[in-house]
Amino acid sequence: MPDDDTKQAEHDTTVEQELRYLRARDEARTRYAAEVDAAEPDTSYDKLLVDGAAFILDIPPGIPAIWGSGDEVLWAEGESLLICGPPGVGKTTLAGLVLTALLGLRTDVLGLPVKPCTKVLYLAMDRPQQIARALARQVHAEHRDVLAQRLVVWQGPPPSDLAKRPSRLAELAKAAGADVVILDSLKDAAVGLSEDEVGAGYNRARQLLLREGVELAELHHTVKRGGSGGAPTTLADVYGSTWITSGAGSAIMLSGEAGDPVVNLRHLKQPAAEVGPYSVLHDQTAGTMSIEHAADLVAIARASAPGGLTAKAAAMTITDKTDVSKSEVEKARRKLDRLAGGGLLTYREGSKGGDGGKTPGTWHATSPFTNPIHAPVPVQGVTEQSRHARSETYPQVGAIHGTDHAMHAGAIHEPHCPRRGQGEGTTEPDEGTDPALALVQDVLGGVVIAS
Repeated sequence: MPDDDTKQAEHDTTVEQELRYLRARDEARTRYAAEVDAAEPDTSYDKLLVDGAAFILDIPPGIPAIWGSGDEVLWAEGESLLICGPPGVGKTTLAGLVLTALLGLRTDVLGLPVKPCTKVLYLAMDRPQQIARALARQVHAEHRDVLAQRLVVWQGPPPSDLAKRPSRLAELAKAAGADVVILDSLKDAAVGLSEDEVGAGYNRARQLLLREGVELAELHHTVKRGGSGGAPTTLADVYGSTWITSGAGSAIMLSGEAGDPVVNLRHLKQPAAEVGPYSVLHDQTAGTMSIEHAADLVAIARASAPGGLTAKAAAMTITDKTDVSKSEVEKARRKLDRLAGGGLLTYREGSKGGDGGKTPGTWHATSPFTNPIHAPVPVQGVTEQSRHARSETYPQVGAIHGTDHAMHAGAIHEPHCPRRGQGEGTTEPDEGTDPALALVQDVLGGVVIAS
């Protein structure tokens, strides 16, 4: 048996080996941190440190927009845009439309202007050949020079995990000479996006890129089913860590089934006012998207005269359902208030009680026209040609439904009365019924168009 001295010597040797291991591990961490710091973009602290007055008071009026105008901004300068949805609903189609507008090949997407840029880096990381085919539907041979000079494409996964090497995204943009990056898609940029450490690491990559003055749009997937078991419809249904959505400036969700000709677009996170929601025609073969239905609150208020439009009736039209929540009514109220602030509507206070009982406040169009057929209300993304039968048959309902029927040219337009209590075969609304609410219930009841 070994004596005590031998045991002590063996113990000391083991301790020394463990100490060497710990020192080596600490030294490795120090060296790794130095390497990461050295790989960060060359940044002058003086450039990032500004006085408080300049930071707060010298901001431009309004929100500078890459995609949008006024309060309707889908993509703000200096903030990332997240386009999310399940597979096959048009994320790459929508990104391609925005891309071609950034390159100056079109002026707007879904009725909102897009600011052209100098050069785009498209990170085609998720099935690049499918991305190429999708983009090929939106450009032609005469665009070759523009594409060659102003678009750079990276194929396949990035050279390193962007969550582990956050500076890599800015390095790629700098190497391409790009002032805009489109990342398709986020699941290929970093591994393990459901982990907060990975989500925070990717968000750091995003913010470092934006800090360099490069704009970013990202495509991402949703979970298969939403929290209630239905289709994904909320920010909570975006796959991965909360830092993915928390760090984005704007988030758009497309929902529907793969290959659906009509999908829903919701603006879940907004830099300014909420845009939409819209029903969007998605022609995958042609690579196009257009607004199929958008609630035109000014037209509804005009058609609701003299009773006016309530916030609840507006919410029913916007959401396309009759059972609306308090939050949805409040969102509709804000939209109506903005229209009133722009001079398109006026607000009349309701009554809080008395002989007539409590009545809600109403909004009224400021300049009603007498012939909706010849003076249609403009709806973003809806062309004059697309207003054909709805305005010619029943003008008030034509004004209400901002619907592009390009894909429904053969649709049968059921004859009906646009308002309760008008026309043969209808009944007067019950006493005390909100006429605007009754009108919207008619519209949502499917009496406008049989498609």
